[in-house]
Amino acid sequence: MHAALATLWISLSINMAVLLPAYMWQTDRFTDVCYALTFVAVACYGLSKNAATTSNLMLFVMICLWAMRLGSFLFIRIYTTGSDSRFDAMRTDFWKFGAFWLLQGVTVWIIMLPSTLFFANRVKRICPLAYMAAALWLVGLMIETVADQQKYQFTTDPANSGKWIDSGLWRYSRHPNYFGEILVWTGIYGYTLFGLNTTQSLVGLISPAFISLLLVFVSGVPPLENKADQRWGNNPQYRAYKAKTNLLIPWPPKKKQQ
Repeated sequence: MHAALATLWISLSINMAVLLPAYMWQTDRFTDVCYALTFVAVACYGLSKNAATTSNLMLFVMICLWAMRLGSFLFIRIYTTGSDSRFDAMRTDFWKFGAFWLLQGVTVWIIMLPSTLFFANRVKRICPLAYMAAALWLVGLMIETVADQQKYQFTTDPANSGKWIDSGLWRYSRHPNYFGEILVWTGIYGYTLFGLNTTQSLVGLISPAFISLLLVFVSGVPPLENKADQRWGNNPQYRAYKAKTNLLIPWPPKKKQQ
């Protein structure tokens, strides 16, 4: 309980502190980088306050590699684009903008709950099944890394202006990066299971469930699908792409109905 309260304080403190310069300078360049670094801060707390066992170190590395990959990618992307349209309606309103930053801090805390509990339990040995969960994490990390890179290269190519990406992993899923993200945190949750008791395992389940629900039903897929429908909804080729391509899980495109 102490560890969970401490990490909540850390997560909220970091995001509330960065909110102030972000609002004063009306910039989106801190938002996603702060998100990634908050995960690192929470993981650093967990490792520093508990035994640096092999199992704890492995979990720490998994979290930090994910955060470094995401943080660096988003840092490059926001400095290329200059702003994030998600915040256009709230950036000038301190309370709306602040509510987003508050939610971001809470989000990190929830996603990190099983890891926080695992660190606090000072687990010494790694269960063989944990390696399978770590493999799932790695697959997820690779999928979202490749998907993000493919989309970034596509959207920054002037020849693709006004087009949607339907190549690479995006040929098999309309949101493969989100699928990879869900696998990452499902893998991390699976890794922590051997070091949690039954109650903690049930509490920790909120992590993969929360990120899945958030991406699929709230802040991930819905706004992007709506934006795409507004831009290309009247385009027969886009409608055909949407009809034959899975929303989330990469899968061979559906064959055209005869």
